[in-house]
Amino acid sequence: MTPFFTQVYNIVEEIPYGKVASYGQIAHMLGRPRAAREVGRAMRFCPKNLPWQRVVMADGSIAGGEFPEIRRAILEEEGVLFLPDGRVDMAACRWEGKTKNND
Repeated sequence: MTPFFTQVYNIVEEIPYGKVASYGQIAHMLGRPRAAREVGRAMRFCPKNLPWQRVVMADGSIAGGEFPEIRRAILEEEGVLFLPDGRVDMAACRWEGKTKNND
């Protein structure tokens, strides 16, 4: 596991129940705003004990990968709101989290 992956997982672990974060948002929190794809790669190998379902695309889409229906069901159980087109309501459910500058 790379140090970057570990940093990604540390942030994912902090995303609260009922909230979501985007790949780009996590990259920005790590001070690497252009690393959203690398965050995506880290998420492909995310440890199962982390809330992996809480990481979505910036527009609220549930990204590719396996089990999108399961991811949506878990998020719905957590109270995450969805728009009529099936995307997460990012305005209502985005976790603001921390930025590298305000740890």
